[in-house]
Amino acid sequence: MNQLELKELLDTSYYRYNVPGFIPNDPVSIPHQFDKKEDIEIAGFLSAIIAWGNRKSIIKNANLLVKEMGYFPHEFILNATENDFQAFKHFVHRTFNGDDAIFFLKSLQNIYLNHGGLEAVFTKGYQKGESVYDALVYFRSVFLEIPHLHRSEKHLANVTSKSAGKRLCMFLRWMVRSDNRGVDFGLWEKIPASALMMPLDIHTGTVSRKLSLLKRRQNDWQSVEELTAALHRFDPGDPVKYDFALFGLGVENVM
Repeated sequence: MNQLELKELLDTSYYRYNVPGFIPNDPVSIPHQFDKKEDIEIAGFLSAIIAWGNRKSIIKNANLLVKEMGYFPHEFILNATENDFQAFKHFVHRTFNGDDAIFFLKSLQNIYLNHGGLEAVFTKGYQKGESVYDALVYFRSVFLEIPHLHRSEKHLANVTSKSAGKRLCMFLRWMVRSDNRGVDFGLWEKIPASALMMPLDIHTGTVSRKLSLLKRRQNDWQSVEELTAALHRFDPGDPVKYDFALFGLGVENVM
């Protein structure tokens, strides 16, 4: 397959899957329940954090989180007391348990009360080196600044240890990309879509290797850089739009 044929294949799949019909069966459906910017950010972040495993289970458990916040995530985060947090003590999604949930909520409270919110933290990190890598490194340092169990750290990607950071890259895609097609939100304007990095998991990695977009065998940060650079050739201003394409090609078993 030559480059022109590959671009046509990717673009066709992108347009097929980047539509509102994609939303109900994807974790992005959770933040789409909200209109307020901060509610979308918080619901989106928590949904992305637990976005591994069975998609129905992800959506079910993410819905439980926003339900327990009374469907007012921002208001809850700003005003929650210790007793309010304890309502999440028995939450479980795979290895993400109640202690993890409480820490993540408390850290979000610290971020919104003391750091200006999620957008401000990611933007400050991005501006340190004009890269999403820098944004992820800085965000992790802020997120972990409050007391927590060491076990909770494994649920927040550490790209300095070569993690692919799939869930955080997906969250950034939701917040940053703006193409008026109804799936991604385009709420954050100070991080350009051209700087976003591909959310890489086993499925997108498999399809990418079959398409010769990715040669590296491990699904780590180096592979994220390699794959994103390859997709830049097809759309330098918006390379991660092809996340939809790679997902779609995998679902369709085209590759």
